Amino acid sequence: MTDPVYVTDALIAEDIHAYLEQHQQKSLLRFITCGSVDDGKSTLIGRLLYDSKMIFEDQLAALEADSKRVGTQGQAIDFALLVDGLAAEREQGITIDVAYRFFTTEKRKFIVADTPGHEQYTRNMVTGASTADLAVILIDARKGVLTQTRRHSFLAHLIGIKHIVLAVNKMDLVAYDKTVFERILLSYRAFASEIGITNFTAIPISGFKGDNITALSDNMPWFKGPALIEHLENVEIAAAADEAKSFRLPVQWVNRPNLDFRGFSGQIASGSVRPGDAVRVLPSGKTTTIERIVTLDGGLDEAVAGQSVTLTLSEEIDCSRGDVIAAADAPPEAADQFEATLVWMADEAMIAGRAYWLKLATQTVSATIQQPKYEINVNTLDHLAAKTLELNGIGVVELSTDKPIVFEAYADNRTLGGFILIDKLTNATVAAGMLHFSLRRAQNVHWQASDVDRDMRANLKNQRPALLWFTGLSGSGKSTIANLVEKKLYRMNRHSFLLDGDNVRHGLNRDLGFTEADRIENIRRVGEVAKLMTDAGLIVITAFISPFRVERDMVRSMLPEGEFIEIFIDTPLAEAERRDVKGLYKKARAGQLKNFTGIDSPYEAPETPEIRIDTTVMSPEEAADLIIDRLLG
Repeated sequence: MTDPVYVTDALIAEDIHAYLEQHQQKSLLRFITCGSVDDGKSTLIGRLLYDSKMIFEDQLAALEADSKRVGTQGQAIDFALLVDGLAAEREQGITIDVAYRFFTTEKRKFIVADTPGHEQYTRNMVTGASTADLAVILIDARKGVLTQTRRHSFLAHLIGIKHIVLAVNKMDLVAYDKTVFERILLSYRAFASEIGITNFTAIPISGFKGDNITALSDNMPWFKGPALIEHLENVEIAAAADEAKSFRLPVQWVNRPNLDFRGFSGQIASGSVRPGDAVRVLPSGKTTTIERIVTLDGGLDEAVAGQSVTLTLSEEIDCSRGDVIAAADAPPEAADQFEATLVWMADEAMIAGRAYWLKLATQTVSATIQQPKYEINVNTLDHLAAKTLELNGIGVVELSTDKPIVFEAYADNRTLGGFILIDKLTNATVAAGMLHFSLRRAQNVHWQASDVDRDMRANLKNQRPALLWFTGLSGSGKSTIANLVEKKLYRMNRHSFLLDGDNVRHGLNRDLGFTEADRIENIRRVGEVAKLMTDAGLIVITAFISPFRVERDMVRSMLPEGEFIEIFIDTPLAEAERRDVKGLYKKARAGQLKNFTGIDSPYEAPETPEIRIDTTVMSPEEAADLIIDRLLG
């Protein structure tokens, strides 16, 4: 095995500015290493860093000192400690999703993500793979294709990584046997074809000894190449492939430093653009042409995928953050219902019907996830029936958004097809997803405009529509006060309708139980009905426990600003349980009634309700008068 030659050393000494300029022009490859525990991922990365001579000087000195002190074995151990994210996690008592390392060679710069091999860290592997162009999947030559090999190969393919390197490691421990390598290659090829991996590069290596890492090894003359570094230096990166696609730029912000300049800034997701090109702004569909391409270094004659630019348009048309500027003759779709693959990344299970924030490129919308169509057993590739997704679960789901988003299938465009889900209460990222396609019903169902609008209906009734949303524990007095409010409004010749929780479950929601998912669907349906009634000009009164803030906020988002009035009937649990007019608390305490709010199911009190009623100091009549005064005042 010959040592690589580093010609940059002389250039650094002679002209540091020339070296930096040369370094800046190098392309960047992001790749991930994955495989089973102890397959040698960290040792391999350490070898890449060491042999590329880009380890920080103090780390390099430490490695060299240790190798002299304890021999080559010590050097390999230090390679692992240098890059092992889990080791740092254990030592520091913190969570490290992925350990990223940077190194460079004569031809290219690299960012490598080292992810844990354990099954419980599936979400970490997905995090690292989400921005990778290539995956190095390691196999211990002594063990062959294992469950984790299959899992990581499936995930890499699922995330859309086009380039797979099968690195059969520890060949020195099998005497560099060609037969062992070919047997593993045959086994992996059979599995890869099952999951749709039709092309991969297999390289026999020893991360410990350095065989076939930076140069071909004399120990394996039967292998004709390429060496791992050579392959990494020459593989096509995603940015180059993206340039050949149709132009798309998600607008990140509108840049208007003065009245004479209005630009739309963002990073080009795919394709290229030039001044004079015809473009379409989505989802509005307005068309215009590019006037200028502006950067901090001046104007450009052309911009390509991966560049961050500001575009000015030849006409003043509506365009804002979240919109997508695209090639006029090949625009992406806009829809509000989709099928997608979801990787669940939160400790708390997915709740079907709950609304989450969905972030795709620069677009953020509210999205509701339905019960999974199926969950994927990554180890066997079986499709399993599932009602939810647990931590690290992967499934195919249908989802809907509260307004159309501009998208492309993830297989065609990772920027406009990949998304994350964010919990509305905690702002924690709970899932990553890949869009497959829009549902046909989303394309075929259109809103039918009416000549008689909600304002006309409200004026006919001489009132302003509103939704009085009563929330509180069972027995707090919601229905009693809501009924009094409706009676008083009736006497005032106001047009209203009362939707009571128990009454609705006799008809519209008779198919729903009291699980968390059913409670969410119960509130969603009532919200939609209430919205239709306010469109008719009515004052709608609802009396539901509605225990979860995020669902109450979901209903609020359905209505125009100011029409949703949250009324918190603030009765302490002890008082509500003392009243127990329906005997429900007694049954819940006896274990005869499951999922009862306040006992074995949580109630999330409103933080800033429009009206708060303390029934321990205020009578129902006084509460009803206060609510009407606030409503009509």
